[in-house]
Amino acid sequence: MELTKLLNSVNTIQVSGIIERKDISSIVYDSRKVKKNSLFVAVTGFTTDGHKFIIDAINKGAVAVILENNNAVPEEIFIHSKVAKILVKDSRAALAEVSDCFYKNPSSKLSLVGITGTKGKTTTSYFLKNIFETAGYKTGLVGTIANYIADRQIYTQLTTPESCDLNELFSEMINENCSHAIMEVSSHSLVLNRVKNLSFKVAVFTNITSDHLDFHKSFDEYLKAKKILFDSLTEDSVVVFNKDDVSWSKLIEGTKAKCYSYGKTSGSDFQLDNVHFDLDGTRFTIKHDGKTYNFSTKLIGEFNAYNAAASFATSFVLGIKPETIVEGINSTPQVPGRFETIKKKNKTVIVDYSHTADSLEKALLALRSITKNSEPVYTVFGCGGNRDKTKRPVMGKIASELSDHAIITSDNPRFEDPFEIIKEIEAGISKKNFEVIENREEAIKRAIDISEPNSAILIAGKGHENYQEIKGVRNHFSDKEIAEKYL
Repeated sequence: MELTKLLNSVNTIQVSGIIERKDISSIVYDSRKVKKNSLFVAVTGFTTDGHKFIIDAINKGAVAVILENNNAVPEEIFIHSKVAKILVKDSRAALAEVSDCFYKNPSSKLSLVGITGTKGKTTTSYFLKNIFETAGYKTGLVGTIANYIADRQIYTQLTTPESCDLNELFSEMINENCSHAIMEVSSHSLVLNRVKNLSFKVAVFTNITSDHLDFHKSFDEYLKAKKILFDSLTEDSVVVFNKDDVSWSKLIEGTKAKCYSYGKTSGSDFQLDNVHFDLDGTRFTIKHDGKTYNFSTKLIGEFNAYNAAASFATSFVLGIKPETIVEGINSTPQVPGRFETIKKKNKTVIVDYSHTADSLEKALLALRSITKNSEPVYTVFGCGGNRDKTKRPVMGKIASELSDHAIITSDNPRFEDPFEIIKEIEAGISKKNFEVIENREEAIKRAIDISEPNSAILIAGKGHENYQEIKGVRNHFSDKEIAEKYL
């Protein structure tokens, strides 16, 4: 694509050098991926700065550079290399704008659903993918566990990829005849302009509780980040929101989109009721427009009834027949690491991604409801390093108070000392019903070994993850695999 056409999509401060007759072959923000005729976008990151690699990108064949730091590279280098220099206020915003243009606005050619919230994004996306495919639509998915184009899995490290990768992925979905796509929209991606310029048909709000305060600094800032999605919608879009969450009105205030609610609250457009669950699944009803729909899903817990209600409402406003939606929800398979049960003989292990105080509490309350306090509940958990520290003592308190016995262990310590993390967790505990085993495998083994017959053992925090990150290195580790080994 011609550079002049791409620049029409970007808010520039200054353009210098030759831009005419330059045909761009690719857009990259990683200098290692630069090839002949690339447009390199220098992004200021949290661990490194893309401006440091501009010369490297030029040497590898970049013919144009977008940057926000005008003093990063001497002007003479651009002149001598005959490389176009494009100065912008925000490189991340520019990356989103040019990649949307380069890939020919791919999101506008899909029925794109964006899901945001603290919890439930992944499960809701899996419900929706199964519903859409039950209805006969080839569907793509962008999320925490993996990205998919129909059944083809594409590995990911980010809940929401960078804007350039997103637009390339959506373009690939269109080339493979996808008509629908679902994506998890993280608060980070909203603040960092990764989803800027995307055309969402539906935006879903699941819930919001304290999380990522290492990044957002306060709950109000976290809320503002989520609100960016709803503020960006057009009159042609739809919002589906959880009316039982106290923050819903702040999030959707001022949105141009048409809004539909779901939840137990009286007056919800999609009324959730009669929720019952055990270790075999969840049963509930949804009432809409005078009709009642009955559901029975393998996914366990009231929170999954809410995820299903969000999915029902979303699919309904997109025109899918109710009976197809019911079939799609009821046939959705277990989502990896989301209250995933492993039963053997007389013990049950539940592997769950609950890594916030609220999600841990919800998981343990669900277990208590199932066991009716007649069988012991054991919890194995830790907290991730280099992340929100405020939740550590709170999670310790919750685990201790809602478990018969808790074992505090390592999660992903990253670059922190795991024992310092554990000390911060212990600070919130007043009871004596816990022990510390830093080695996560040994902690899981211990819980299985000491638990009584008919016990329920919650292994919380990592869920689907198949690695443990220590000092920047990811080693293979799966809670599910370890639990199966010792069961």
